[in-house]
Amino acid sequence: MIIDALPVSDAILTNAYFYIDEQTRHGFLIDPGAEADRILQKIKDNKWVIEKILITHGHFDHIGAVQKIHQELKIPYFAHQKGKDYLTDVNYNLSVFFGKSVILNKAEYLKEGDEVTLQANPDIKLKVIYTPGHTQDSVIYYDINNNTAFVGDTIFKNSVGRTDLPGGNTQQLYQSIEEKIFTLPNETVLYSGHSEPTTVREEKR
Repeated sequence: MIIDALPVSDAILTNAYFYIDEQTRHGFLIDPGAEADRILQKIKDNKWVIEKILITHGHFDHIGAVQKIHQELKIPYFAHQKGKDYLTDVNYNLSVFFGKSVILNKAEYLKEGDEVTLQANPDIKLKVIYTPGHTQDSVIYYDINNNTAFVGDTIFKNSVGRTDLPGGNTQQLYQSIEEKIFTLPNETVLYSGHSEPTTVREEKR
């Protein structure tokens, strides 16, 4: 698999991830938070086919480029079923506090245990694991076959997500980390929204 992180920013620097099957050149785009034109150009330059946009949680710095990419590529975007509160409310997704208005009305919603499958190669699957705490719609996307997890803002390298924003809950966050992330294999690589990659083993330490 090709994992390509593209830091993008419209106010907050956030990692947008391309998760691409090397054989078919098809893949997923995870958390395109800003700079839609730059993201689209990278897709074009690499001759990738993005099948789906996946959202780890509904803060504006993770969803700001979704609408334009959705329209340009005519592809669906997905979030956790509790994500509607964030995707459709500028106060919950925080965009209003940065002078913006980010609203997404056409999401398809996922729940704990769902699998997102790559059409071009059904062997590539990401399992949805619900990890509330940073927000009430936070999820990670976990590829058991490739020891890979896209964790949004639930956990970072040597740190954890903040819980003082709408829907945040410190007790839930630590429970999510201990019960959902630290129970993954130690070699699982964690790709977060705002830090370098780390592993389950390193974060347990």
